[in-house]
Amino acid sequence: MTTEGTPSPKPHSDDTPPAGGASSGRPAEPAPPTDGRNSTFWTRVKEHKVVQWTIAYGAAAYTLLHIVEMVSGAFDWPHLVARVTTVLLSLGLPVAATLAWYHGHRALRRISGPELAILTILLVIAGGVLWFVGRPSHEHSVAPESAAPASTSLPVAAAFTPPPHSIAVLPFVNLSGDASQDYFSDGLTEELLNSLAQVNDLQVAARTSSFSFREHPDIATVAHKLNVAAVLEGSVRRSAHTVRVTAQLINAVSGYHLWSKTYDRDLGDVLKLQTEIATAVATALKVTLLGDEAAKIELGGTRSPAAFDAYLRGLKLYRIAKGTTPMECREPIAAFTSALALDSSYALAYADRGLVTWECATNTTQWLDQPIAQQVRADAERAIALAPGLADGYVALGWLEVGLLNLTAADQACGRALALAPGNDLALYHCGLIAAYLGRADSAISTARQGVALDPLNPLSHRALGDALRYARRYQEAITAYQASIAVDPEHAAEADALLGITYYLAGNLPPAQSSCEAKPDYFRSALCLAMVYERIGRHADATAALAKMTQLGGDSAAYQYSEVHTQWGDRKAALEWLEKALRLRDPGLAYAKTDPLLDPLRQEPRFQAVMRELRFPN
Repeated sequence: MTTEGTPSPKPHSDDTPPAGGASSGRPAEPAPPTDGRNSTFWTRVKEHKVVQWTIAYGAAAYTLLHIVEMVSGAFDWPHLVARVTTVLLSLGLPVAATLAWYHGHRALRRISGPELAILTILLVIAGGVLWFVGRPSHEHSVAPESAAPASTSLPVAAAFTPPPHSIAVLPFVNLSGDASQDYFSDGLTEELLNSLAQVNDLQVAARTSSFSFREHPDIATVAHKLNVAAVLEGSVRRSAHTVRVTAQLINAVSGYHLWSKTYDRDLGDVLKLQTEIATAVATALKVTLLGDEAAKIELGGTRSPAAFDAYLRGLKLYRIAKGTTPMECREPIAAFTSALALDSSYALAYADRGLVTWECATNTTQWLDQPIAQQVRADAERAIALAPGLADGYVALGWLEVGLLNLTAADQACGRALALAPGNDLALYHCGLIAAYLGRADSAISTARQGVALDPLNPLSHRALGDALRYARRYQEAITAYQASIAVDPEHAAEADALLGITYYLAGNLPPAQSSCEAKPDYFRSALCLAMVYERIGRHADATAALAKMTQLGGDSAAYQYSEVHTQWGDRKAALEWLEKALRLRDPGLAYAKTDPLLDPLRQEPRFQAVMRELRFPN
């Protein structure tokens, strides 16, 4: 039996003895092969130099692929060119081997059936594998909602399209060799940032977000996280009587410098220096300056170096203190007072002293002390009288009015502040909350989102957005906003944790509500949350203990919050009694009453409606 493709022994005649001289009845052994057609398959592969041709092809393909990659980089060709070249060269490898085989057979004979079948299968397998590897993956082409967007795999320049007239101001580096002078370089940076925020059509990232990149900032990272087209950075070297400021403006998309300059000034001319830098930056950004922007930038400032120094110290102390207790408030308020003693026409110092004083007072139950309210009003009105075009004075006045339940006046003050400085982060924060209290959900959410866009690394921006969404009953979105606030600053997230827990409670999701409220159980609003959650899950004794802790922490000044708890417990009589007591005490919490979801069960009660009429919310 012969196998296909193997030659049979030649037949011989009866008078020709069999090969080998034997005369047996068995067939003779075949003669040794006399040419390549009788060799094995792999021997014939070597004879036809298939391996050599394949290696030569691979080397040439490798060289060609590298040439294509270099040319692609030089001419900015799409990545698809290199990919297609790779696929075609890979498919050419089995084709080259097949052609080498046929070339070796040309003088001999056709390729055998099994050999042709093997080469065909190799071609099919190679093509199939390359097609599978090179095709787009459907699993990655549609990303889940929680995954990063597909654009993250693209080159940064193609995906990054920030607003053209947007900028972040990084904290200027203190080169004075004295760490105690950090407050001066930080303050000068903040003043420059605030000055730029006054320029029409220029979107400026807020201070908290910009200053989070103090250590070794990478311009590309800053730009992407703050979504800005330009970054301003620099340094400050201060001596006894002079200051040198070096500033440079960088295009965040291309990485190129747009503008740079060094200023040497006497300390008595710091305000003018501020104006020069701000104007130069605005011009470099090709912003259309409307009116006398130089005068607008100087608005509310001082010509006194000593007053400016004291004001900067007050800002620094307030940032550290966060204004949560009278002790922490004393030093920044004293610094602002020193600035005003040195320059009684310093409008910014009046506005900030009023805002800080009232914020501290309302956080420590001193809002009942009417002389404090009178002092804050005097500061806010003095700031407005000195600089009617300065938004900060109206922000301070608006926050005072809402705390005193003068809700129409608060609304008017905020409207003026936002009209003067739509990019002012304080105005966006405070006025967005006031809009939420007044039931203007769309305006509140829009303003809060603008605040997040300008100050994405400030936990208060995200928290304000969460509040606006919670008052609008958009609980899932509010949960996301509060979680973002916590992620930005988990160390100081007691308020956001409690608000997150309350929002989970309102959404009917009790396990995460309990977990969030128990994160900081000694915090007042956490106790409020736990009093409601524990009662809902049947832990009545724990709910009563949580209410007792609220009473210990808040006293009668928390009358409004006691009304919230009793409303959720289903005790409408007690809830209405506490609500009416809150009205008698002029509890600032009543500002929430129009939109507070926790009071929804009371809204049809005549006594509740009487309280609402007394509050006179504007339409």
